[in-house]
Amino acid sequence: MRKRKMFQGILVMLFMLLLAVTAACSKKEEAAPSASANGEQERAKEITVSWMRDLGPSNPHAYYPSQLFSQSMIYEPLVEYGEGGKIKPHLATSWEISEDGKEYTFHLREDVQYSDGTPFNAASVKRNIDAILQNKTTHSWLGTAKLLDHLELVDEYTVKLVMSEPYYPVLQDLTTVRPFRFLADAGFPEGDNTLESIQSPIGTGPWMLEEYKQDEYSVFVKNPNYWGEQPELDKITVRIIPDAETRVLAFEKGDLDLIFGEGSISLDEFTRLQKNDAFETEVSGPLGTRNLILNTQNEKLADTRVRLALHHGFDKAAMVKGITSDVEQPATQVLTTDYPYVSQTFPGFAYDASKAAAYLDEAGWKVPASGGTREKDGEKLSFELMYDTTDRIQKAMGETLQAEWAGLGVELQLTGLELTEQTKRFREGDYDMNFWFNSGVPYDPHTLVNAVAEPTFGVAEAHLNIEGKAELDEQIRQVLASVDEKQRQELYDQILQKVQEESVIIPLSYIRQYNVYQKTLDNVSFPESRWDHPFNSIHLK
Repeated sequence: MRKRKMFQGILVMLFMLLLAVTAACSKKEEAAPSASANGEQERAKEITVSWMRDLGPSNPHAYYPSQLFSQSMIYEPLVEYGEGGKIKPHLATSWEISEDGKEYTFHLREDVQYSDGTPFNAASVKRNIDAILQNKTTHSWLGTAKLLDHLELVDEYTVKLVMSEPYYPVLQDLTTVRPFRFLADAGFPEGDNTLESIQSPIGTGPWMLEEYKQDEYSVFVKNPNYWGEQPELDKITVRIIPDAETRVLAFEKGDLDLIFGEGSISLDEFTRLQKNDAFETEVSGPLGTRNLILNTQNEKLADTRVRLALHHGFDKAAMVKGITSDVEQPATQVLTTDYPYVSQTFPGFAYDASKAAAYLDEAGWKVPASGGTREKDGEKLSFELMYDTTDRIQKAMGETLQAEWAGLGVELQLTGLELTEQTKRFREGDYDMNFWFNSGVPYDPHTLVNAVAEPTFGVAEAHLNIEGKAELDEQIRQVLASVDEKQRQELYDQILQKVQEESVIIPLSYIRQYNVYQKTLDNVSFPESRWDHPFNSIHLK
């Protein structure tokens, strides 16, 4: 009896062992790559990348926290910005412009569906444009939004944009990532106020959002209904990793395939990885200018002499070299001559501590006998500088400015903010100083000068108390409505010189994008605009 029980126990153990082995083999077979028709193993065509902040609801008509690169994956424009600034067809196949420059008629593609299978047509375009016009003030930093009167339906696949007055950069504005892109009917909220919220992110673009967990990750997959050339990849997972050092560690462990975009890692880390043969790195050409903007609504900064002192009062070349390791170069003007209508080269403001001190003395700001921060009428020469807590370059530059200006007797208090709060305060004009960059192509120079004239995004507010602001605003109105190329060029020359001389904007460095990626990736490139995503061309080796 005892022997029989032992024998039965052994049989049970052998049976359970057999089950475990079978299950393990089955699981291994499930995890193994599928075999193609020719017997070769196919790898999953997916990559994992990171971003420093939550991607937001991916609303095509809203701003932060929605992120530009992810918006550009889902939503598409009527026309696109091509190499050398050439405007190319996209969702519109062709267009005509009226002689008076106030009407733009677009002929739409007839083979486009949203990712939910519903048609893209003239009615859909009108619903989106009407939603944008509901929040015209918010979008008026873009001249087309400010001057767009209405959109007319011509037929099922033809629409007409009607402007209240001529505005030459309409086509350039329509290439931008937001707000002139298109959401399917199923994505609209009740009342169609898309600026407040959307039901779901449904676009015509090559990617659609499959899964989203706030502050953790977003998963994008190919749009099966995409009308254009399908991407090589099938799936992209974007992990949200706020800390730059943690992103680099994840990349070096192999948990990330690609780190992209300026500010995504420190430039020290980029140059270190650049020297590592285990990885691939690339740097783009200059894409924009990193600036410091001084708010003249602060009475101290309304004095031109104080602004000039701050320009001359720090060693820009040394700061940019030390912080960016020569990846970026010192900037002397907000817009380089790479942009249309930017014909002048300005020498910039040379580092000269003696000249800076003389300007402050002349303005009545004196160093106390005991030293320290300058004073005038019992008030200290003290300012607050906002910076984005996720941007290592902003923080490092802020600390450098704080140290160098302290030598002049200027106190600088650094305030690190989440980007949403930083942007809110900037728009409201609730700041002394802020880091700010111009938009680059396809926005400039027209978007820069419009921002100087049009209150909403903080730039116009910063210029409110400069001398001759009304005259500058009128010149900006004229240049944007001009139909004569010679007059347009002359006006731009005058406007950009005035902006340079008033020194509200301190150009710091010329921004470049950089990619760091695993050797398993191929055909990683930079988009025409720094705001678009880089994923469509990528494939696995």
